[in-house]
Amino acid sequence: MESRPRRDRHRGRTRPVPIPLLVPALFGLAFLLLPLIALLVRAPWRSLPEQLTSAEVWEALRLSLLCATAATVLSLIVGVPLAWVLARTRFPGRGFVRALVTLPLVLPPVVGGVALLLAFGRNGVIGQWLDSWFGITLPFTTTGVVLAETFVAMPFLVISVEGTLRAADPRYEEAATTLGASRFTAFRRVTLPLIAPGIAAGAVLAWARALGEFGATITFAGNFPGRTQTMPLAVYLALQNDPAAAIALSLVLLAVSIAVLAALRDRWMTAS
Repeated sequence: MESRPRRDRHRGRTRPVPIPLLVPALFGLAFLLLPLIALLVRAPWRSLPEQLTSAEVWEALRLSLLCATAATVLSLIVGVPLAWVLARTRFPGRGFVRALVTLPLVLPPVVGGVALLLAFGRNGVIGQWLDSWFGITLPFTTTGVVLAETFVAMPFLVISVEGTLRAADPRYEEAATTLGASRFTAFRRVTLPLIAPGIAAGAVLAWARALGEFGATITFAGNFPGRTQTMPLAVYLALQNDPAAAIALSLVLLAVSIAVLAALRDRWMTAS
């Protein structure tokens, strides 16, 4: 009984850091912080209001928010059931399916854009039938932006929700089914409220990833102002012609990233 408070006291103490570990740690911290500091130092603060109130910026911001939100909703619709299947069911090849789900996390975004073109392009595996049967063309459209962002963002949601499901006690679902509820009713009335924080965290991560998507978007949807030009694409284009505007747009995305971290601070930024 006396050893636990003693361990807690030792845990709260500040321990000296060995110099061989401290020096590279400081270099790593500086490497991560210096680019952000440089962005703030070189920001055109005087002309920033003018840069951010231009019609091009607002159009890119509007399109980015719209597409990122649509991609997050689409990820929720199909990603939460997929996470439940991976966490609650057993079937042959489940590990392989999980690896395929997480593949977009490590796949270069440009490769993802090429894969989307081969699947949903006008001559793609599925896109040719969509074009010939329904007259639907997905590449270089706003819908194409949503699909590209969903492709790269949904794995973040699936991983977060699956981890929350594995941590949740399945006996609550089993108790609901023994009382006469169907599996879907138990999922809707019992499981969803239990894993709501994990779903919210995954949705925030997916939304932030979709908002910052560049490679798959420009490859699959192009860079057309007002139709497919999101904020990251606008930064890339402005960097070639107007560096001050590129910095201003980068500050907006930086502010969004900080807001996402602030929203997730209770989940990731507190000591366990």
